[in-house]
Amino acid sequence: MPKAITLQEFIMDSQAEFPFVSGQLTRLLTDIGVAAKIVNHQVNRAGLAGILGQSGSQNTHHEDQQKLDVFADNTFMRILTAGKSVAGIGSEEQDDYILCHDQGKEGKYVVMIDPLDGSSNIDVNVSIGTIFSIYRRVTPLGEPLSSQDFLQKGTEQVVAGYILYGSSTMLVYTTGTGVNGFTMDPAIGEFFLSHPKMEFPESAIIYSINDALLHKAPQAVQKFIGGCRETLGVGLKARYIGSLVTDFHRNLIKGGIYLYPSTENNSEGKLRLMYECNPLAFIAQQAGGKAENNTSDILEIQPRELHERSPFYVGSRNMVQGLRSCWMATSGPE
Repeated sequence: MPKAITLQEFIMDSQAEFPFVSGQLTRLLTDIGVAAKIVNHQVNRAGLAGILGQSGSQNTHHEDQQKLDVFADNTFMRILTAGKSVAGIGSEEQDDYILCHDQGKEGKYVVMIDPLDGSSNIDVNVSIGTIFSIYRRVTPLGEPLSSQDFLQKGTEQVVAGYILYGSSTMLVYTTGTGVNGFTMDPAIGEFFLSHPKMEFPESAIIYSINDALLHKAPQAVQKFIGGCRETLGVGLKARYIGSLVTDFHRNLIKGGIYLYPSTENNSEGKLRLMYECNPLAFIAQQAGGKAENNTSDILEIQPRELHERSPFYVGSRNMVQGLRSCWMATSGPE
């Protein structure tokens, strides 16, 4: 039986594959793994530790924060700012970016993070997750960070990943050479490589969309879903949980597409480009999939602001291309 490979061993062994990788990036990935373990422990104790329910505060998007939202954000901030690898952090839960170590003069990397995605599902014990991505700083070392360090295209990501807190806890990430998944062994509190070289299956069987939004979605999306429904019971299945990490992970394993369209009420979509769309788009690309908004590749979008939103369609390449065909068959993107 081959030796089980830990996350730490995998990170260390992979350093040689990337000429730009330094000890700082290795330490940063290790720190993310440590923070994930702390959050996972608290998630598993949520019903006993008195941290279910709302915190009484709102985040920058005027959404009610759950107590675990606040705990996860504080945990990742505390762990990441304590190290020397990170110059700055953008969090979905914070109004503005956070500068580390003398206005961000130290540290080679910038982290963008959604500390706890799917938090509205916490109280009903549905899987939730953390989404993160890492960029190299743009400003020279020794100078303060600026907004340009944070507002980078998704193509500039060095690392993207997510942690899934479910029936088992998984950490999935890519450094641009494929996608690998690690499952935590709760007996010893360590992540082990369990899903090497993850790829979307060639045969996609699932579509995921909030059906309540469909009548407000662009015509192309309605046309695409109509085509999917014609094959229900024959090929495709409708599956939607409402936790982005969970829906994406299932579709990565099973094959499928996730859709969160623009609507009449939210013309720019609801999901955050920097914290949700870009990281999952990079993972999808590295797993043989694709991600788009209404008009273009998600990874090619130049962000204009930290909390920018976007329509988001991600998953198996053939299904995303099928949706693109629907855009072309209608009057065009709306």
